[in-house]
Amino acid sequence: MSRFKKIGLVAAPALALMALSGCATGFKADVARFQQLPAPAGQSFTIVADDPRLAGGLEFAHYAELVGQRLSQTGYVAASDPARADLIVRVAYDVDNGREKVRSTGFAGGGFGPGWGPGWGGRFGYGGYWGRPWGYGFYDPWLFGGPGYNDVSSYTVYTSDLSLKIDRAADNRRLFEGKAQAQSLSNKLTYLVPNLIDAMFVNFPGQNGESVKITLPPEKRG
Repeated sequence: MSRFKKIGLVAAPALALMALSGCATGFKADVARFQQLPAPAGQSFTIVADDPRLAGGLEFAHYAELVGQRLSQTGYVAASDPARADLIVRVAYDVDNGREKVRSTGFAGGGFGPGWGPGWGGRFGYGGYWGRPWGYGFYDPWLFGGPGYNDVSSYTVYTSDLSLKIDRAADNRRLFEGKAQAQSLSNKLTYLVPNLIDAMFVNFPGQNGESVKITLPPEKRG
């Protein structure tokens, strides 16, 4: 087997992890939307927590503000008096406890000889030197378990979701239901929820009954 094919066998799982984490290909979400919203014409809205556990917290208030900004950009107006709002926007979000995934690298033993071959030594950048694995991205001790390069990698995948519902306040008629869901290596809501909100509002409100895959570009780093 050529040295380049060997490199591919070792690097493939790491590239898969990079794609899942979003650092290489951006944030990916599955978005489903059902809607009968009238065209925006200045209707007022108020945002409430659809999950009582989220109500009243500063964290929820922050995410509610992000949702409100997107709605305002669409043509709706935040109600000065929530009790007189035309629309009631219900928001909920969550991330699970994660599931462990195991992947075989398809390669064990030997390692790269001195003087050639990229591997995975550095963390978020360049690292390593001739004769030692190095590459772009992150180091995962499960991916390469020391001398001989363990052929099994283990990592945790988290599933996050955002629910957005919009009711007409006058009669509680449901006008919009949307759900955005993503899988990633991160369980940090401060990263996940803003991205899920952005995915939800791509071409908002969308077509009734549509299910689309949204990819957001990676965040720019200063």
